[in-house]
Amino acid sequence: MTKKPVPQPIVSKSKEVGSVETKIKAWDSHTHINHGSKWDSHNEGNVYTAYLEKLLQMNEVAHIEKMFCSTFAGVLSTEDVEEENEYMFRLARDMECLYQWVVIDPRNDKTFAQARRMLKYGKCVGIKLHPVCHQYSLEEYGDKLFSFSSEYGAIVQIHPEKEASYILPMADKYPDTTFIMAHLGDESYVDAIEFSKHGNVYADTSGIASSKNSVIEYAVSRVGASHILFGTDTYAAGFQRGRIEYALISRQEKEDILRNNAVRLFDLERR
Repeated sequence: MTKKPVPQPIVSKSKEVGSVETKIKAWDSHTHINHGSKWDSHNEGNVYTAYLEKLLQMNEVAHIEKMFCSTFAGVLSTEDVEEENEYMFRLARDMECLYQWVVIDPRNDKTFAQARRMLKYGKCVGIKLHPVCHQYSLEEYGDKLFSFSSEYGAIVQIHPEKEASYILPMADKYPDTTFIMAHLGDESYVDAIEFSKHGNVYADTSGIASSKNSVIEYAVSRVGASHILFGTDTYAAGFQRGRIEYALISRQEKEDILRNNAVRLFDLERR
């Protein structure tokens, strides 16, 4: 009887693989906050909260220096998107560590006007799209959204409604827009990065999908670390950071994911 080959671990091509903590000051490219809106995410009593004070406490011990943020109320419902954008704009202006994703609803032209204004300010890092919760399709509204983002060379963060690789036709059509596909969790995200013609597709590690025990290593083994961004999506910052710190990838790749890629992509000094 022929023995099956022993599966080999998916690890970085680098020889420097280990669990040495970097202590680098990370940038959280994807998070949200609650602030008392009726559209806040559900706070689970004593076991989960997304209020800013709690997130800042977790960030301090997890060595997270900056937060790129939209309110939960702005992405979970379309009812108060304009008000939520204004709230986030003011809050980011007043807090050094906080930066804004301006949320656009493609059926609400006032949100385009807001983005036009807010993208001119250094504390607004780009556009947030949530077709799942806002209940629209990028196949229907993509041209309207990405022709707009391309005017500004904007970065767009997307919660994908399908496999992440579905963004490729739009990414190839709009090379002046950078697309961040949120919640790296399967091979379709890696496909989107690898097969984009212009290298303008990224993925972020936010959320629980990154806890899959080979997903980070698999992505880095295929496409390297340069197009992967760190994020928390409000989940325990230490857990999210630990997934990168103790991944089977090199120290340099960890530092690139935690901070360096965001520094390069968002170029905050230029804003």
